[in-house]
Amino acid sequence: MPLDVPALGGVDRNTLREQSLHKLREAISSGQLAPGTRLVETELSEALSVSRGTLREALRHLVQEGLVVTGDRGRLLVRALTTSEVRDIFAVRRSLETLAVETLCEMTERGEVVRTLRESLNRLRDTGQDLAELIEADLGFHRQLCELTGNETLVNSWQHISGLTRATISRSGQDLALRNIDWQRHLPIVDAIEAGDADRAREVVRTHMREATERIVRVLEDWDSEGDDRHTGATHE
Repeated sequence: MPLDVPALGGVDRNTLREQSLHKLREAISSGQLAPGTRLVETELSEALSVSRGTLREALRHLVQEGLVVTGDRGRLLVRALTTSEVRDIFAVRRSLETLAVETLCEMTERGEVVRTLRESLNRLRDTGQDLAELIEADLGFHRQLCELTGNETLVNSWQHISGLTRATISRSGQDLALRNIDWQRHLPIVDAIEAGDADRAREVVRTHMREATERIVRVLEDWDSEGDDRHTGATHE
């Protein structure tokens, strides 16, 4: 299957690696570069108007993030997460972020923490952003939950799976990604922290993660089912 990349567009000569990385991440997040797509250096470097060396640097970063994987014969592919991997990723996130909100609720002075988190929510409310920017705003909010605790081990653990989290969001498709990262789904987390209600904060985070997991798994299972039908010739009534 040929790689359809012309719409990626070129990039300026300044910070070429960063811009190439942003455009590739955006293309993966939007589904333009679908899961399982083989990434061909010659085609991508031409589409982005960058050297293959610059492109390789951006691709290496995407591999580190977990959005791209190395397949047979060293071929690079857009990562296609399984439902089992999605469940595992969100289970770890649930544990880490539950610890984060518990810690924040125990703080006697939470005013600055709450202000910072509400500023993060405002970035999620900005509908003028593209999908890739909204995904980064969503990840930024969840990362801040951990950073504001002052627990470096917690932050490092969260950062370790942040690439897989981004891959999970991307894998779910644009419509579901926008639904899962909607700012109103995050508001109860901040409200619970502001109230210092650890029990409520724990439950909100668990519900937040459970709902996201179930939605993504459902979409992936539907896609897998449709793929099986195409291979077998089956049809749905």
